[in-house]
Amino acid sequence: MRTWLPTTLVGYVIFALIPVLILISLTLGRFPIHVADAYLIVISAVLEIFQITPIHSLPSVQETIVLEIRLPRIAAALLVGSALSVAGAAYQGMFRNPLVSPDILGVSAGAGFGASLAILISSEPLLIQTMAFACGMIAVGMTWLISRLYRPASTLILVLAGIIVGTVFNAFVMLIKDIADPMNKLPEIVSWLMGSLAGTDWGDLISITPAITFGVGVLLLIRWRINILALGEEEATALGVDTRVLGALIITASTVVTAAAVSISGVIGWVGLVIPHLSRMLVGPEYTKMLPLSAVMGAAFLLIVDNIARTLTSTEVPLGVLTALIGAPFFAYLLTRKKVGWS
Repeated sequence: MRTWLPTTLVGYVIFALIPVLILISLTLGRFPIHVADAYLIVISAVLEIFQITPIHSLPSVQETIVLEIRLPRIAAALLVGSALSVAGAAYQGMFRNPLVSPDILGVSAGAGFGASLAILISSEPLLIQTMAFACGMIAVGMTWLISRLYRPASTLILVLAGIIVGTVFNAFVMLIKDIADPMNKLPEIVSWLMGSLAGTDWGDLISITPAITFGVGVLLLIRWRINILALGEEEATALGVDTRVLGALIITASTVVTAAAVSISGVIGWVGLVIPHLSRMLVGPEYTKMLPLSAVMGAAFLLIVDNIARTLTSTEVPLGVLTALIGAPFFAYLLTRKKVGWS
């Protein structure tokens, strides 16, 4: 595949844009803050960590908005976007299918059921996150066990098992929505399922960062082996790769990453489907280059979308709606340009 730009240039340019995006994001919202003030607030907070006298003293209201509301939300957008993109890219290589996304094995459906059940029982944020993460992991575990019932097991059977498990969990979600209080619980469930980073705080980030760091780190470490797996199971086996062990490792890492991300953001589609394709267009199908670029581009993309979500209208637009409206037309464009594939 021909690439548009040198790999290093693409990665460095996008990576260099992220601090600019972060600074701009800090100024956006119903309470406007000047870019210079936002910069001083962040720098002063960093200096205070190292017990250095702050550069400038600004109103406490502005400091609270920047440090306690907008900054954790920005960090969450970067983390979730990166996680979903890396997981989607890894799955596309493993299944050798450009239409695969991070929720192919039922993790999002399981997480949606866990969050919906937690909201029905109690609206405690920690319970919602815990149930979403746990049920997402359980759903993928069920998918794996079902696929093991068939001999010989194959990636096609695994995908079909994921569809079965996802359908079952989605049915449970619909049942919960049917019995939920329409004046209180139901709107909260629907809002969570459409995806949002509103209300994200530092505690949320602390709870998911270790899982996402672990999962993304594992996938980045084995990214050169994903290249071999993308050749096909027979070719990979001939080259001495244990495809069963490698596949289990990719599934585990991708599931941990996706479940952790979805537990605080809700269901956000298209990020893990479109961003890997865009990365592949820019630097080619080599996973040692494409996977890190997917992480950076996914982070930047979701941050931009989140900025649009909280500034487009007077009421916040769900992230899942925006990513679908942006991702679907772009994916259609890729199809017309014949850019979807492996060659």
